[in-house]
Amino acid sequence: MKIAVYQMELVPGSPEENREKVSRWVETQMQEDAPDIIVLPEMWTTSYVLEQLDATADESSEPTQSYLSDLAKKHQINIVGGSIANKVNGNIYNTSLIFNRNGELVYKYNKIHLVPMLNEPAYLTGGEEKVETFELDGVRMGVIICYDLRFPELARKLALDGAQVLFVVAEWPKPRTNHWVSLQIARAIENQMYVVSSNNVGTLDGVEYTGASLIVDPWGEVVAKGSENKEETIKGSLNPERVVEVRKNVPVFASRVPDLY
Repeated sequence: MKIAVYQMELVPGSPEENREKVSRWVETQMQEDAPDIIVLPEMWTTSYVLEQLDATADESSEPTQSYLSDLAKKHQINIVGGSIANKVNGNIYNTSLIFNRNGELVYKYNKIHLVPMLNEPAYLTGGEEKVETFELDGVRMGVIICYDLRFPELARKLALDGAQVLFVVAEWPKPRTNHWVSLQIARAIENQMYVVSSNNVGTLDGVEYTGASLIVDPWGEVVAKGSENKEETIKGSLNPERVVEVRKNVPVFASRVPDLY
């Protein structure tokens, strides 16, 4: 299963320009490698312009949901649609949208953990539904958003529900690069799953984002890693049998004693 991650430099506050960038990027990827799955970063339509979100956010996931659905159908490709600012009944959520090759929305997730250090709770509403798995091409997967990575309970729940791949979409800042990389490797090792992340690059309002998008295998080995300062594509392959092999050789889940935790 071939995967392409867009480590994207976003155009702040301009959803149309960002959609145009994504369209051009997808066309290029299909010509070069025809990946099975593409992955976008967090808040890729608007970037982190929190004060502007009331004017620039989608309304009930539109127009981005229709845009990504059409893109998936056109190219017959699975899309992990990063996340978008999404206004619903007056509240703005940080929402991830997942599409299969037929353009069907197979999963929608609202970011649960809002970042107090960046004053997110003043502008966004946290999700209130539990994380769930979804399937693409018959493989069970999960998605979390940025700050969610710091809460191992989310990844573990998804692993216990059968996820073999965890996607992390983010706008993670450069001062915490070591946390970004280390936490992903830890989630991969402790849950014996692939971890695939899409982070952005560039600077906004004095905050520099760290890139370093990753593909980590179930043994914790880094298969591919993006630079820390350049827009680029990170490519790799996912092999579900590798997850089965690692879980068999080191039977963590069979060894758990949750009643004693």
